[in-house]
Order: sequence, then structure tokens, then C-alpha cells
Amino acid sequence: MPLVGANQPQLIRSSQKDEYYQHCLRNNANEAFQTLAGSKRWLHWRKEIQLLSDLAYYGLTTFSGYQTLGEEYVSIIQVDPTLRRVPSRVRRGALVLLHSLFPYLLDKLLVCLENELEAGEDSQGGGIQRATVASPWSPGAWMRGWVRRALGLLTEPQRRACVPAVLALQQGLSILHRVHVALFYISGAFYHLGKRTAGVSYLRVRGVTGDDGDIRSSYRLLGMISLMQLALTLALQLNNLRQRQRARQEWRQHRNLPSRYNAVGHCFNNIINTDCLGHTENLLPYLSIYLSWSWGSIKPRIGVGLGGCVDGWAPREALPLNNIKMLMNLNVPDPLTYLNV
Repeated sequence: MPLVGANQPQLIRSSQKDEYYQHCLRNNANEAFQTLAGSKRWLHWRKEIQLLSDLAYYGLTTFSGYQTLGEEYVSIIQVDPTLRRVPSRVRRGALVLLHSLFPYLLDKLLVCLENELEAGEDSQGGGIQRATVASPWSPGAWMRGWVRRALGLLTEPQRRACVPAVLALQQGLSILHRVHVALFYISGAFYHLGKRTAGVSYLRVRGVTGDDGDIRSSYRLLGMISLMQLALTLALQLNNLRQRQRARQEWRQHRNLPSRYNAVGHCFNNIINTDCLGHTENLLPYLSIYLSWSWGSIKPRIGVGLGGCVDGWAPREALPLNNIKMLMNLNVPDPLTYLNV
């Protein structure tokens, strides 16, 4: 009887069963470590204990050439890309490292990068930087030292550019995981990224059931829906990113408006000291921007000042009363109307 590939429910049940036994092994290891070393040290070493538990579980099963408890539960076996041989010891070792050790190292690296970049920003911004004397036996001390030395070689603009790069990498990893799960629903080949990278797939030992085609079709539909949802999420995120960039550019323009429109302020000084307010239609776009961003609001602050105090450029007692009344009734348009001209 020819062997066929395992379907999606079998792979999911196998993974859930393995996670259950891994969880039991982690709990026992945590309890033993807390009893021997105390809770304080356990808080520092809990991720390393989890890593050692996973390595022990897969080392005794996958790396040794045996089925895991989850694989045995659903009667599936591992095969290499030829679908005719079991994976070699090198491939099985790579699978164990990619499945357990690589996520741990990647998580440690991203956390260290984020912490070091935030610490650099706090020290430059005048904040109080926490002085941490890391013990050489503390978890991740070697990685923190390596990250600190690597960031020390960068210039300040490069360090600032690393902050959004780390955030983009974290979001990219999340998107990659969602794409991988959607592809698993469609193809039913690899449930974990480590197995996809190592090229390890599964064949079922039992025969094909009658509803296998319907099961694969339903999961394929679920995968297409997942991809559509991911595409919609990415489109919304890109739209929000463009809006933030546009708002940032407009803010830069608004911040430079007072120095750019000083000439309009002098012209406005001449206007309010004469009887020419009836001829300011051509100056309204520039006058509106100048008043709104340098003065704030002309009507409630008519005696306060433009850019600080009106006495600095036009004494209040020198303003003709008719001009003040006309300024109070002047319909100044919204400055944002003219920013896109």
C-alpha cells in the first residue's frame, strides 16, 4: 500500500500533542529549578529552562530517529524531500536547532537591540540611564555585550535608523508567520517554519479516509481567506503609514511657516496702520497662514501680538479703531486650504 502525505488535521493534532508534553516537561523543570535555586534566579533563567526542555524533548525523539509522542499519536512519520527516505541525522539535527534554538536566539537578539537603542536615546535625551552590571553568568550577557559593541561602531544617524528597522523586522516576522500558516492551510505540507526550512514533511502510516478530499478543500478555502485577510491588513497598515508620513511632512512645513512669512507680517503691519484693509483679497492665503500659525487666532488675541506681542511691531495705541473693527470681522480662511496649492 503506497504511503500518502499527512493532511492538515493530523499535523495540527500532532503539534498540539507535542506541545502538551513539552508543557508538562517545562513545568517539571521549572519546579525543580525553583526548588534548587529559588524564584529570583528562575525569573532570569526561565527562557533558558524552556529552551533546554525543548532541546531535551526533540533530542530524545527526533534527533535520535524516533517519532515524537504527537507523531505516534496520529501515526505519521518524517521523510526527507524525496518522500522515500527518513531524514538523515544532519537534517534532523538542523530541524531541532531551527525549531527550538533559532527562535530563542532571534528573540534574544531583537530584545537586546531594542533595549540598547532605547537606552541610547534616554542617555542622549537627558534621561537617567539605568546602570546595569551584567554578570558573566547571566542569560544573554554575551549577546548584550556583542550588540553593545556593534552599536558602538555606528554613528548617531545610523543608530536612529536602526530603531524603525528593528520594528519593521518584528512586524515582518509576524507577517511571515501568518503567510506560512496560510500556505500550510492551502498545501498541507509544513506546519512549522523549521520543518519547511529543513525540508522535513510527513507521510501517514494509515490508509486514506473517505473524507480526505473534503478536509483538504475546506482547509484550502481557509488558507485563501487567511491570505485575503492578511492582504487587507497590509493595505490598511500601508495607508496609515502614508498618512503619518504626509502629516509629518505637513508638520515640517507648518513649523517653517513663521520664518517664511515674515514678509507677510511686515505687510500686515502696514495694512492695519492704514485704511487699506479692503484691498487684502490677494494677500489672504499668505495672511491666513501667517496669522493662524504665528498668531494663533486673530479674533481672541487682537491685542496680544503676532509671534509674541503686538507692541513689538505695531503699538496698540497706534492702531486705528476702524482697522481693529475690520480685523475683528475679517473672514480669514483656513490655512490648510492653501497648503496644497
